[in-house]
Order: sequence, then structure tokens, then C-alpha cells
Amino acid sequence: MLGMAYRRTPAVQARLDAQRAAVLQAAVALLAERGYAGCSVAAVAERAGIATGSMYRHFAGKSDLAVELFRTVVGREVAAVTAAVERESTPQRRVAAVVETFAARALKAPRRAYALLAEPADPVVDAERLVFRRAFRDLIAAQIADAVESGELPHQDAELTAAALVGAIGEALVGPLSAGGDPGDTIPALTAFALRALGTPEAAPPPRTTR
Repeated sequence: MLGMAYRRTPAVQARLDAQRAAVLQAAVALLAERGYAGCSVAAVAERAGIATGSMYRHFAGKSDLAVELFRTVVGREVAAVTAAVERESTPQRRVAAVVETFAARALKAPRRAYALLAEPADPVVDAERLVFRRAFRDLIAAQIADAVESGELPHQDAELTAAALVGAIGEALVGPLSAGGDPGDTIPALTAFALRALGTPEAAPPPRTTR
């Protein structure tokens, strides 16, 4: 009947869902190879094996695609770090696990990680980066708060310390990531820095000797 809204059949919807998943998979691969600059709508469509016009069934434009791509990749990173944290038994080791896991994954895929952290992108992506940082801040802050409550760490503003760590770690990684490699001591140095920043007894410097 005229005026009735078109309803997609389950088969049509399944094909569209599969195509959208293929588009995102292609975008993730291109991000790792070329960064955001290489993730144009046309390039992603070509990698996914579909017509450029078909992309607009799923995304309004590059900004919309970039946001979904960012959320997909970040979701995987947060899941990997969270899993690593859950395997540890002490708050300090959990914080170390955040640093070690995030940095190791970043350095294994430097082009992708640089795109997530620092590559110039659309303003909507910058907004997503804030959400990304807050997710890691909250994960670290929860561990710091537990350690403070149990007396394992000195009193401190857990959220502020966590935010400072996230910012410092991201900044410290930009150099190696932009160079496309790991000098070899990045992860141990970052982990030691994080533990010192928390005020863990084992990370404190030895007492000075008087002469």
C-alpha cells in the first residue's frame, strides 16, 4: 500500500550488517597501515570491496566513519588492558599491567597507536580521544583508590594521579610511535615511572648516606 514504510527483511538486514562489519574491518586495517589520513571513504570502500556510494548506507561521511572506527579500536584496547588488570592480585601490579599492556600493544602497532593518540584528525575524533583517556584514567584510579584504602599507597587524589599518568604515558609514547619503533627500554622505564609516581615503597629512591 502507498504510504507504508519500507521494512527491511531479515535477509536484507543481515547483508547490510555483514557489509558494515566488513567496512569497519577494512577501516581498522587501513588505520594500522596508513593512519587516519589513509582512511578516506573511497579508500575504505575499495579495501572492503564495495562501491563508494554504498558506504553512505552505513556512514554519513568520513567523520562518522572515523568516530565508529575509533570506538571499535579503542574498545579492543580497553578490553585487552582490563583483562590484563584482572589477572593481577595487587593494586600496584594492576597499575603496572595497565602501563605494560597498553604500551606493548601500542608499540606493536605504532601507526595505529599514533593515530589513536596524536595524529591530527577531525574534531569529533578529538572528542572521542577524551573518552578514551577517561576510560584508562578511571581504570587506573580504581586501583589507586583501592591501594590507598588498604594502606599500600600514601593518601592522594586517585583520579588526579591517574589522569597525570595517562597524560604522561601518552606523551612519552608519541616519540617512539612517530619513529615507528621501540628503542627497547620504553616499557620498563614507563612502568618504573608509574610506580614511582604512585609512591610505592619499592619504587622509592634509596636513602642518602651522610658523610
